[in-house]
Amino acid sequence: MTHKIARFLADHQPATPCLVLDVDRVESNFRAIRDALPLAQIYYAVKANPAPQILDRLVMLGSRFDAAGIEEIDACIAAGALPQAISFGNTVKKVSAIQRAHNAGVDMFAFDSDEELEKIAAHAPRSRVYCRILVENAGADWPLSRKFGTTVEHARALMLRAGDLGLDACGLSFHVGSQQTTTGSYEAAIARVAMLFTDLKSAGVNLRMVNLGGGFPIRYRDEVPPIDAFANAIMGAMVEHFGNDLPDILIEPGRAVVGDAGVVSAEVVLVSRKGDDPTRWVYLDIGRFGGLAETEGESIKYRIATPHDGGEMGPVAIAGPTCDGADILYEKSNYRLPMALRSGDRVELLSTGAYVTTYASQRFNGFAPLAEHYI
Repeated sequence: MTHKIARFLADHQPATPCLVLDVDRVESNFRAIRDALPLAQIYYAVKANPAPQILDRLVMLGSRFDAAGIEEIDACIAAGALPQAISFGNTVKKVSAIQRAHNAGVDMFAFDSDEELEKIAAHAPRSRVYCRILVENAGADWPLSRKFGTTVEHARALMLRAGDLGLDACGLSFHVGSQQTTTGSYEAAIARVAMLFTDLKSAGVNLRMVNLGGGFPIRYRDEVPPIDAFANAIMGAMVEHFGNDLPDILIEPGRAVVGDAGVVSAEVVLVSRKGDDPTRWVYLDIGRFGGLAETEGESIKYRIATPHDGGEMGPVAIAGPTCDGADILYEKSNYRLPMALRSGDRVELLSTGAYVTTYASQRFNGFAPLAEHYI
């Protein structure tokens, strides 16, 4: 929690649940990534948090943008981003979205299938395209499974066909999974992409870009390697596999830019026990349906600060306020909170600036989406 956020919470005591986000911290995170990887073009993953205040600041800093939908493209352009600085990075797009993006001036599109390639060729002619390949997500707390990407063999055929369709087959991409905690995943993925890159260049494809995706982690309960460790591993692998003829390097950080810039302030609704079980159940006024969807499978483990920290602690299960039985945040991850915790206490969930506001449901059980304060 930054000093600005702590001061805002103390001075204003905003109604809960709410997100309070320090935009200056967003800037410092962006600058740290740029300093660590000066050869990379940063395309902020808008899905992490598309708030206008964040987009405005990043436009000022010269960021480019990775958009997952046409609404995110509209938001980036409204913030002052040039359409040519936006990548439509979702490999699954409606024809209407491709058309609108192309008409707005966006000229770079991701794909990983024959049909998607045909849609882009028909509705965004002569655009730059890049193919996403499947790579392992081992080490990621929030893996992306097999929903996106294709095999190396299929990617080769697709890239050759892209040129036949009049498109500029400019690059290849991959994603090692969100909240990736190991540098080796990037090294392995770069080696995989480099072989295909060399093969396609030999076949006459004018490849000149590799998109490394996002995945850079932030600290939740456990420590993670710093951005410099990932930068050293990435650049070492790029030089090893591409030598002095480095392609353009793109990265798509989202969580690493905004995650630790935000704090969710919440209220304890109830603390109860079930019979003689020593584990107390702590119910908050925000849960999985209120924006904490990444607690599914207890994958992302947020740190929780309370007004009683430092006192006697005991085991807890933590749940949200809705009547849905799936609205449980943590039951198996050995969370411990102060024994003095009571209903009405305010608590803070730290490093919640990413993937919270946009995951919030629209009035499930009547609960309004959490309020947002950008300072």
